[in-house]
Amino acid sequence: MKKPLLLVSLLVGILLILDQCVKLYIKTHFIPGQYEPLIGNWFALHYTENPGMAFGQTFGSGMWAKLLLSIFRMVAIGFIIYYLLRQVKSKASTEFLMVIGLVLAGATGNLIDSLCYDFFFPLNPCDAFNQMPGTGNKGFCKMGQFQYAVELRHHGFLLGNVVDMFQFSVSWPSWMPILKGQQVFPAIWNVADACISSGVIWAIIRQKKFFAKKEVPILD
Repeated sequence: MKKPLLLVSLLVGILLILDQCVKLYIKTHFIPGQYEPLIGNWFALHYTENPGMAFGQTFGSGMWAKLLLSIFRMVAIGFIIYYLLRQVKSKASTEFLMVIGLVLAGATGNLIDSLCYDFFFPLNPCDAFNQMPGTGNKGFCKMGQFQYAVELRHHGFLLGNVVDMFQFSVSWPSWMPILKGQQVFPAIWNVADACISSGVIWAIIRQKKFFAKKEVPILD
């Protein structure tokens, strides 16, 4: 029991450190909206922040919507840990435990942003991702000699944005009906998002092995 759990813990720890190191580097070395190609013109770093779930999905602009999202993340992480321990106890395959570990690392990585980042980084009213109409939280953006009022996202514990930075810049070919010229995958994402997606895809591909039905003996 100890060895599989140790392996998964090591995997989760490494992925969390990687996720947070990349995010902190982007926060401290990039300006919002900065775009830097990594591999040709199709894969780049593009700094933005996401007030909601993975790939920019939100529950709304209200403070309670953000709080509920963060609380949902915490409950989900608690359930994943409980499920992981149950699977370890039932001697599930190391491969399946690694899949659970990927999802756990991803969910935890994004929760850390919401929990902590607002305590360490100031909120800039001029950053587009900090502006959220409908919150009623007034602020002022000053640009040169000009100043204008904006509505800001709520700020504090459980209310922080998630830092995103990776982007594929690949468009559908011109011969493709309807989709031609559009981005194949327009979302900007991070290491944590990649962990969750990889874990889910891995589970789907290997579902026959992971969730094999037990044969019930036929009684004469």
